[in-house]
Amino acid sequence: MTILDRLTGLASPSVALRRAIQLSENGKPTEAFPLFAAAARAGIGHAEYRVARCYLEGSGVPPSRAEGTRWLRRAADHGSADAQALLAALHVTGMATAEADRGSERLFVEDTTSEPDFASALDLATKAAEAGSATGQALLGYILTSGPEPMRDADAAYRWYERSAAAGCAEGSLGFALSLARRGLSADRARIADEVRRAADAGLPTAIYLLAILTEHGLGVAGDLAGAARLYQSAAEKGLPAAQFRMGLALIEGSLGEQDPMAGEAWIRRAALAGNVEAANFLGDRNVKSRPPDFSEAAIWYRRAAEGGHQAAARALASLYLTGNGVARDEQEGTHWLRTAASGGNRAAQVDLANLVIQGAGEPDDITSVAGWFEAAALSGDLIAAFNLGLCFAKGVGVHQDETRAAQWLRRAAEGVAEAQYMYARMLRDGRGVAADAQQARAWFAEAAEGGILDAQVALAEMLLNGSGGKRSPEAAIQLFQRAAADGHAGAMFALGALQSSGEGLPVDHVAAQKWFAAAAERGHGRAQLMLGRYFSKGLAGEHYPAVGRLWLERAAAQGLEEAADELSEFPG
Repeated sequence: MTILDRLTGLASPSVALRRAIQLSENGKPTEAFPLFAAAARAGIGHAEYRVARCYLEGSGVPPSRAEGTRWLRRAADHGSADAQALLAALHVTGMATAEADRGSERLFVEDTTSEPDFASALDLATKAAEAGSATGQALLGYILTSGPEPMRDADAAYRWYERSAAAGCAEGSLGFALSLARRGLSADRARIADEVRRAADAGLPTAIYLLAILTEHGLGVAGDLAGAARLYQSAAEKGLPAAQFRMGLALIEGSLGEQDPMAGEAWIRRAALAGNVEAANFLGDRNVKSRPPDFSEAAIWYRRAAEGGHQAAARALASLYLTGNGVARDEQEGTHWLRTAASGGNRAAQVDLANLVIQGAGEPDDITSVAGWFEAAALSGDLIAAFNLGLCFAKGVGVHQDETRAAQWLRRAAEGVAEAQYMYARMLRDGRGVAADAQQARAWFAEAAEGGILDAQVALAEMLLNGSGGKRSPEAAIQLFQRAAADGHAGAMFALGALQSSGEGLPVDHVAAQKWFAAAAERGHGRAQLMLGRYFSKGLAGEHYPAVGRLWLERAAAQGLEEAADELSEFPG
């Protein structure tokens, strides 16, 4: 700074301010700052505002948000509408640090960010807007639209945005366009497009992106896919993550022109790394669906999206941890992410977590939420949720055990869920929660059997065999037993062994009976183990192996069968 400039600063603060502005406009911020500071110390509001901008932008002085905020507050207090508007913006973003009140000792201390202060922002933006600041009017419109619920006033926001747009503020035009769009009137489309275009012409990335959407779909403007692609690319190159994601999708799908999957994925990666959770989730899904799947890469992207609040990604990440795909299997971590998604309202995650709780996993707080989650989904018509809610009442998970209510929900789920048909049939057969009704039980077992439930096939076969709930039909029963046995059902194998042993519906064939008992016994069926023990101990099928028989009787006794224990007591020594 020249000697003349120093003397100017000492002689007249207003002259110093004019000289500082001149120097700043001529690209000499270092020489301008001392003159701005001299005028600011004299209490000139605009000079205080310019000093604040110097600190915030690091123009002619080391950057310091704390010092910038302190000078903004002084300028705002002296009536600078520009300072009021900018300080309001800092409050909205949580960047008006409380430490700024301490003064210049904060100059070289790292800036911090706190929670948004909408109350202070509203007061300052209102003052700036009423003083005629177009920026303040746009900011006030934003607060009235997107601030805390008690502050919101869509009609007032609309009016302030309109005034700001009329004054030529790009942010005002963008806000006004969005306010018009919220009204949902088709007659406003052309006006919305005009306001978005004004904001886009001013270089606002969000406005360019919105104009691309309008151009792609022909809303208020002529449809032009190539023009939309150019606009998306412009917004993407300006660093807008949403535009980068859309540009990436367009290149992968070829929906706006030439297809280029590699370039598309590169754009989506940029969007994801910039914090776009939809882009991160997309990359997670893309890696899971690739051939072969890359679960490790998927986990990285799912985690990034989940940490940003994406519920579907949190559920997907939980699945990877619970199955050990791409990450070390960790039930606790998987349950944590499932809980995160469920707490955020993701219905599928709520059902998944509730199923884990029913199986004995989760935490006490999860248990209290389970029935509520299922009920909300069940009431909306989700039959799987109705089935699970029935299980909750049947087992007392998150609610008092109540078999009557369990039966009610299982009956509802039975309209489309085979497992529910089977469980409801059992309740009808046993008279639990509903009046016993063998005929209805048999009908529901038949429905569940058709749905592929092996236990239902066996239960229906038993009713057909003994004539419970309808006409006796041993032939049909045997066919069901054979089908279930072929699919590995131990109970069906035991039943076939018993029928071959007794000659009921089948010829007596102890060799065949022993084979069926052996097949069921090896699958852990206690009564089959008892019968196999008898067969070997007594040589009923021609193979007399007492030691082997004793082994099977011991296994049956270990399952609590008293008959096996009694027979073991008859063995010598």
